[in-house]
Amino acid sequence: MNYLAHLYLAQPNADSHFGNLLGDFGGKVHAQQLSTGVQLGLENHYLVDRFTDSHSAVKQAKNLFSTERRRFAGIALDVLFDHFLIRHWSRFHQTPLRQFKQSSYALLNENLSYMPSKMQQVVTPMTQNDWFKEYETVAGIGFALDNIAKRIRFANQFSGCIADINRHYGELEAVFLAFFPELITHVNKHGLETKPVGVIQP
Repeated sequence: MNYLAHLYLAQPNADSHFGNLLGDFGGKVHAQQLSTGVQLGLENHYLVDRFTDSHSAVKQAKNLFSTERRRFAGIALDVLFDHFLIRHWSRFHQTPLRQFKQSSYALLNENLSYMPSKMQQVVTPMTQNDWFKEYETVAGIGFALDNIAKRIRFANQFSGCIADINRHYGELEAVFLAFFPELITHVNKHGLETKPVGVIQP
């Protein structure tokens, strides 16, 4: 899952937000000297990623991408699922998205000085420029994915991935809407952090 989903599945406190994103920036290498709250958030991050990567519907969704882009389908789905979470936000959270983002950005900034430098380099522009605003539109998702393609350190055909998404948008949205409630239930069942997360509206 991508950043917004990990924050959604975190607790509403600074250490949990830190830990639930830390898994994308070195994880356990940095967590040993950090608080128990950060470490539990990190474990929650790994729980989410393991469930996502092993889920049959997610695996099948990767096959909707063209052969030349399929090796990067997991990255595309992570970002796309943030888009679908935004699109259906009121189904999954009682707090308005704008308010949630403002709160999450503030919580992340509380621990900014303790974050690994690569994480700081992402969190700073994320919170200052409201990255998730870009994820609201399909065009914004395409722009974000093309930027990721440029950062891949070897020749690839990931750029233009939005064409595959547009071709199968409805099917991919249906996968998300079936999968994400199961993910919420899985996180709450394991209860690695203190309180249940998320709501699921019909």
